[in-house]
Amino acid sequence: MIQHNYPRIGETVYEETLENGLRVFVFPKPDFGKCYAFFATRYGGMDTRFQLDGQWLDTPMGIAHYLEHKMFDTPDGGNALQTLSATGASPNAFTSTALTGYHFECADQFWENLETLLTFVSVPYFTQESVEKEQGIIGQEIRMIEDQPGWQAYHLLLEALYQHHPVRNSVAGSVESISHITAETLYQCHAAFYTPSNMVLCVAGNVDPERVCQMARDILPKQAKPPIPRDCGGAEPRAVFRQEDSRAMAVSAPLLQLGIKGLPAPDGPAQVRQRLLGELACEVLAGSSSPLYNRLYEAGLINSGFYLSYLDYPGCAFLIAGGESQHPDQVREAILQEAARLAREGVDEALFQRLKKASYGAYVRSLNSFENLCVEQAQAYFAGGDPWTFPEVYDAMERQDVEGFLREWVRPEYTAMVVIRPQEERA
Repeated sequence: MIQHNYPRIGETVYEETLENGLRVFVFPKPDFGKCYAFFATRYGGMDTRFQLDGQWLDTPMGIAHYLEHKMFDTPDGGNALQTLSATGASPNAFTSTALTGYHFECADQFWENLETLLTFVSVPYFTQESVEKEQGIIGQEIRMIEDQPGWQAYHLLLEALYQHHPVRNSVAGSVESISHITAETLYQCHAAFYTPSNMVLCVAGNVDPERVCQMARDILPKQAKPPIPRDCGGAEPRAVFRQEDSRAMAVSAPLLQLGIKGLPAPDGPAQVRQRLLGELACEVLAGSSSPLYNRLYEAGLINSGFYLSYLDYPGCAFLIAGGESQHPDQVREAILQEAARLAREGVDEALFQRLKKASYGAYVRSLNSFENLCVEQAQAYFAGGDPWTFPEVYDAMERQDVEGFLREWVRPEYTAMVVIRPQEERA
């Protein structure tokens, strides 16, 4: 195994690529009593069109999430969640836009639990009858999600920002889309994406890295497969698809969701740098310690729940702001004006240094979580980057970089706004 040492953050990572293509990362933690394992595939809600055995397949929206639910079924009629829980472990799974991950944390019986995790994720078992039964369960989950104003605002915003990119897809799908999911399609998706060469295993705890690799060799398929071609939609225009949208729901105050469409960075170091720069630019522009945030808050235009964040997925990147506001148009205009001012007049050097140190410190503190370590490593691996080079990235970052980012990104034509209004306002 390759040993990577990161003295600035006090981390050591062991890395190995197995013969079947699986990448394994282990964070040794000899002084801790708990262990955490994260087994993930580069397959999420956006991956609905792909090529398998030379044929292009169009699969229903929500199928990655549906498959995640069904993966816990075992041939003996049991459930892997129950098997893991019986040992005292805390297991779970999630599906995002670009990733599906299965994980557990435990204090005892780590190797038994790791064997269970690797086995049920790599060996699918379901019937058409069990798949149809799951439709009612997931359908109810979808209806509950769709009733949430925050969820509606977020997905209306993605549909406003992007015309073609499948980031527009709801990860859970719709009640109508999941009605087309069959056992056969689920098996096809598993065959395409749940292959070791499309997956990563990350472990943190007092464990032997070589034994982790050997267990993966013993349990998982032996053959490496080539990457699966995926269709991420047609070419996206630089400008947003539409600049405004709204919906009336049962909210007490208007809910603002503001998006700023950017350009994705290439995979690798550029992606890591842009993400860190984007996050810092958000803090400078409208973070809770920024002058703009304080002005908007004191004017009653936002409340303490307001946020501005950077997000990226394969083929897309954007800023997203949200919170309650009685005057969403004024908030949007204030953000655009402040970004233009900072790009024109410059960012205060003392403010920049203070926010850079705060962002760096927050990143370092996040490493205290085994879950954050493993999930961050998995996401960075799929994007071709090394997340633990962030100290050097921050060292090289100057306020002119933030000014350039704001100048290039925050413009009216790249901005879309969604407002969820109280029902009586819409009438």
